[in-house]
Amino acid sequence: MGFFSPAPYHILSYGTLLGTTFFHTFVGGIVSYQVLARPQFSALMAKLFPVYFTMQTALPAVMILTYPASSNPFGTVGGIHGVLHPSNRWTVLVPLASAALSALANLAVVGPATTKCMDERKIQERKDGKKAYDSPPHSQEMQALNKKFSMLHGVSSLLNLGTFIASVVYGVTLAGRLA
Repeated sequence: MGFFSPAPYHILSYGTLLGTTFFHTFVGGIVSYQVLARPQFSALMAKLFPVYFTMQTALPAVMILTYPASSNPFGTVGGIHGVLHPSNRWTVLVPLASAALSALANLAVVGPATTKCMDERKIQERKDGKKAYDSPPHSQEMQALNKKFSMLHGVSSLLNLGTFIASVVYGVTLAGRLA
C-alpha cells in the first residue's frame, strides 16, 4: 500500500463520511439546537447543510472510484468495476449508492425546498407580526407553512438517517474485507 494505492483514500473517505454524518446528526445538530436561539440556529444550519450534503454526496462517489481490489488474484477488481461486480451488488453497490442518492436528494431537492419554506415563513412572520414558533393561534397561511416545513424537515431527517444507516451497513462489509 502506497501513496498511489486507492485503499487509503477509500478508508479516509469512509471515515470522513461516517464521522461527519454521526457528529452532525447526533452531536453537533442537537447541541446547536439546544444552545443557539432559533434564528441563529436556522442561520447556522442554512450555511452548514449545503456543505454537509455535498460531502455526503461526494464521499460515496469517491469511495466507489477508490474501491480497493481484492488481495486474492482471482478476486474482484477495484474501482467502479469492482463495485458493480455481481458479488458486491448488495454489500457494496446498494449501500454506497443509497448513501449518495439520499444525500443528493437532500442537497438538490429537499434542502432547497426547506430553505425556500423558511424564507416564506419569515415573510409571513412580518405580515402576521408573530414568529412561526410562537404559541398559537397562527394565521392560516402560517399554519400551512409550518405544516409544510415540518414535512420537509421530517423527509430531510429520514434521508439523512438513510445515509447514516447505509454508511454503517457498508462499514460492516469494509470491516469484513479488513479481517
